[in-house]
Amino acid sequence: MQLPEAFVERMRQELGEEQAAHLCEALATEPSTAIRLNAGKLSCPPWASDRVPWSEHGYTLAQRPSFTLDPMFHAGAYYVQEASSQFAGYIFSQAVDGECEGLRVLDVCAAPGGKSTHYASLVGEKGLVVANEINRSRAAVLADNARKWGLGNMVVTCNDSAHLADFEQWFDMVAVDAPCSGEGMFRKLDEAREQWSEANVRMCAERQWEIVQNAFLSLRAGGVLIYSTCTFNRDEDENLVQRMCQEWGDQIEAVNDIVIPEEWGVVTDRVGVFQAFRFFPHRVKGEGMFMAVARRSGIPSSRRRAPKARREVITSVDKRSAQELSRWVKCSEQMRYFMAGETIYACWEEHFDEIKALSSRLAVIYSGVAMGQIFKNKLKPDGALAFYVGLNRDAVAASELSLEEALQFLR
Repeated sequence: MQLPEAFVERMRQELGEEQAAHLCEALATEPSTAIRLNAGKLSCPPWASDRVPWSEHGYTLAQRPSFTLDPMFHAGAYYVQEASSQFAGYIFSQAVDGECEGLRVLDVCAAPGGKSTHYASLVGEKGLVVANEINRSRAAVLADNARKWGLGNMVVTCNDSAHLADFEQWFDMVAVDAPCSGEGMFRKLDEAREQWSEANVRMCAERQWEIVQNAFLSLRAGGVLIYSTCTFNRDEDENLVQRMCQEWGDQIEAVNDIVIPEEWGVVTDRVGVFQAFRFFPHRVKGEGMFMAVARRSGIPSSRRRAPKARREVITSVDKRSAQELSRWVKCSEQMRYFMAGETIYACWEEHFDEIKALSSRLAVIYSGVAMGQIFKNKLKPDGALAFYVGLNRDAVAASELSLEEALQFLR
């Protein structure tokens, strides 16, 4: 595998000869494989594995299995997410002193959904994750992964980041996993090496700056900002974070110091008020990544006003339909049912007004859990309902399948 010469020279300048050599050697090795379990569906990994030290439900695998031949993969029982990426959940949890449950999160560049589903697990059923992806085809993949994860606390949107800024100071945490030059993916993806150039690095940095400016507007006072890339160069990492510090001045402040055990191999630093973390594949069992975290300063307000509605997209279902729908879910008295297009969806009662506000301003392509359609007063269930962790399994007959029967069905 040939690394771009300009990249190698840049790493020598930024890291020094010795560390650059170690990095380049590591980029010539096989990438690691890791998964994160969906605790609502699976309690232990089905293969030989080691724990990801910073992720409660994360495991690195001894070898890469054929995930497409595992029905549990298709059922959303785990997510194939490399170990470094799972560190975002650790930062989030530490930055809010472990009090993640019930929080409202915006993941700005969310596809394919690894970090979004991680945040959804951390905030719990009473929390809400708005996962946005501007690219329509990638947003469809994101929605499919939200559907399979099955927690019912995600809203998937497909919008330019400028539209998200309309929800001013609305979120408790905003994550920007910015599109980048992808240097951290060099040993996983041939196209990452082939498409790399100095010009692309500069273009990515400008695009990242535009996205993070819009995202910051939607973060409430006291809320946490996490910025991340899967690249090594300082233009897209430390230099961009420094630009945030200069632009926002006293509008941002440091979170409580996040302690990182030395044996994890994560390189930590300070960039202004941000605490920054670097992942190098010659130091950690994971791919290349950069993350930084800070807090928006100010006193949090209990009042968070949604922007004025532009249209009405969702409507509540009638009482008779709600009665039929209620028998399909646990905790039915805490659920709300609504129509969007020709499909009926369910969400937690406290999420309904939030989903309604989001749908009135943004292109929402999935929210809560798709229930299906009512025909002759009976629910014709949507496939998404089978993935939902809150499904009342007494509502429908179930059959146990052999592995071969399950694979035949999946084919």
